[in-house]
Amino acid sequence: MRIWISSLLLLAAIGCKKEAEISKNTTSKDSVSMTESQTDSLKTTQNKPVFNFVTELCDNKGQYDATKYSREEIEGTYKLWFEYSSLLLNKPSVFKPETLQEVRRDKDKILAKLEQDFTEKKKALENLKVVNDPYWQNIKAQKIQELALEYEFDKTEITAFSDPSVLLNSKFSKNCENFVRALNSDEDVMIEEWRKLRVQMSKKNGSPEKIMDEFENNLHAKNRNEYAIVDLITFGWGNCANNNIKRVEQDEKMTKAFNSLFIKIDSKCDEP
Repeated sequence: MRIWISSLLLLAAIGCKKEAEISKNTTSKDSVSMTESQTDSLKTTQNKPVFNFVTELCDNKGQYDATKYSREEIEGTYKLWFEYSSLLLNKPSVFKPETLQEVRRDKDKILAKLEQDFTEKKKALENLKVVNDPYWQNIKAQKIQELALEYEFDKTEITAFSDPSVLLNSKFSKNCENFVRALNSDEDVMIEEWRKLRVQMSKKNGSPEKIMDEFENNLHAKNRNEYAIVDLITFGWGNCANNNIKRVEQDEKMTKAFNSLFIKIDSKCDEP
């Protein structure tokens, strides 16, 4: 009887040991499987290409899926979003009679240089390869149109410094008729509109007295008509007509659309 009981106990012990070994092996295999899975996932993330780009306050590293976008498309879309957010053409700023005289003298050269700058920037935009997505393709088309309008506006303004009559039939003169009329009228009308403009400018300036003092000094200058023309075109018609250019807004929607091109973005930013 004792021998029989001892045999049963021995068999039970051997069974428990085998079960423990099987459980240990299964756990070990599961652990290895999880580790391999995590390693594969890490390798997958680490193998994604990285695009480095800067924004106003940050240096950024964005990982993207090369099966969806090429590096050229990512870089082109970045330029469209950030670097081409403001498209300015090469033209002189006219704030004084001395510059007015230079623009009148060199008008043809200035217009030729302006056209060359426009042609080069337009070609660069047209050749820009962006993400093949309706949203970004539309933004690109709008940017090209904005550039064309900017060129036409600049050309009109430069010409107007020599011949204000070009403003009479300009599509940019909508809602700016008071300045156009003053620039194409007699001296009294022009001076009166100039005074009104200076009063409006003074109300928006931190030093309103300075704005009006400048007006009074220039009003009594021998070349006061030139001062009037500069102000009425640059600050009057120019600022007014500029609002008639439809521009692409770099808004939060565009920023989110660009960031969505990346799987992950790591940023290092300075304090604002």
